Amino acid sequence: MHLVIVGNGITGVSCALAVRRLRPDARITLVSAESAHHYSRTALMYVYMGHLRLSDIKPYEDWFWDENRLGLVHATATALNTRENRLTLDNGTTLAYDQLLLATGSQSTRYGWPGQHLAGVQSLYGLPDLAAMARDTHAITRGVVVGGGLIGAELAEMLHSRGIEAVVLVRDARYWASVLPPEEANLVDAQFEANQIQVRYRTELGEILGDAQGRVRAVRTTAGEEIPCQWVGLATGVAPNLALANTADVETDRGILVDEYLRTSVPNVYAAGDCAQHRRPAAGEVAIEQLWYTGRMQGETVAHTLCGQPTPYRRGVWFNSAKFFNLEYQTYGQAPAQPGAELSSFYWEHPAGRAALRIYFRAASPQAVVGFNALGLRLRQAVCEAWIRQRAPVATVLAQLGAANFDPEFFPQHEQAIVAAFNRQFPEQRVVLRQRKGLLARLTS
Repeated sequence: MHLVIVGNGITGVSCALAVRRLRPDARITLVSAESAHHYSRTALMYVYMGHLRLSDIKPYEDWFWDENRLGLVHATATALNTRENRLTLDNGTTLAYDQLLLATGSQSTRYGWPGQHLAGVQSLYGLPDLAAMARDTHAITRGVVVGGGLIGAELAEMLHSRGIEAVVLVRDARYWASVLPPEEANLVDAQFEANQIQVRYRTELGEILGDAQGRVRAVRTTAGEEIPCQWVGLATGVAPNLALANTADVETDRGILVDEYLRTSVPNVYAAGDCAQHRRPAAGEVAIEQLWYTGRMQGETVAHTLCGQPTPYRRGVWFNSAKFFNLEYQTYGQAPAQPGAELSSFYWEHPAGRAALRIYFRAASPQAVVGFNALGLRLRQAVCEAWIRQRAPVATVLAQLGAANFDPEFFPQHEQAIVAAFNRQFPEQRVVLRQRKGLLARLTS
């Protein structure tokens, strides 16, 4: 079997490694236009900030690929002929395949703003974006970031690390309003304030203004305010990369349409990761999953099907993590910004605003836990997922909360304060915290 994988991100590489384990005899070729070798896309910001070198974000040494008989082709796939099972590359060559995986990822979205073509206007997705940002922010004094999501916060932190004034434009009334409840959003906003990041809420980009040399000199909001700057970061989301799929008869919608086995509409062609759109997502799940975690899981899952072991993709309990300056964030299960009447939530926040925990649970008895938001706390994923899968009552979870604590030893321990707050908010439950045995007592806040 010759398996060709277009894309060497986490999805493509996870698939290649799994196929190599399952089919030692398979021929595997990875095609990538962006880089010859796989790198950790989520670590790009730390290279810009000087915490890591480019070589540090390559999970595998250069010898690894030959050692594991993984062929690497540094080129752009420009056309796909699914009738002849053949891929055309921009270097003039073609690749014949027996099985093909499209792991083409995402591309940054733009919304037709006047001036978005100017030098110094960009998004942040891959290595070329990192190089452009390093070049175009050199010796500038102010940058404007457009967008109130994870990438917007990352871009602001990156500018701040180099002493560049950052102004963030957020169209909603609070940070990441589609994901975070107001209390959690306020904690993130406190991080912006502590690091002197200006955030303009209820503010939208109207146009980007240029100078005589074709570089950005300012932005103008829809309210007419002009903000001088020398760089603009567009953090307004990504969309599945359909460029290659659209050269063939592969059925697409917003993404490349796949079934539960990640098969596309044509034989021998599969899609996984950011570019894939599930035809029938499970209840409560989204059709397009654009996360590092789900990309890895989809890559590993489709490998089994490619190797003759048909395996449906089952994401399981949703989870994600991020970091806002000095505030870590984790979420598990159902954690809506605005829960409906069928859900209740308990929220605890440290008096100094340095940590918080929200537990979502069913309003109806037995009040089964369905999700968590943790900021400034580290929760064990396996424990939280087990509680959600087992539909553990919220009182049981609070009583056993220490089992989920994954903070380093000697970090402040908050379980007692959390349970006390729960008992005040829900006196009819009256939880008694079960102390963990065999562990050193840790510092209390």
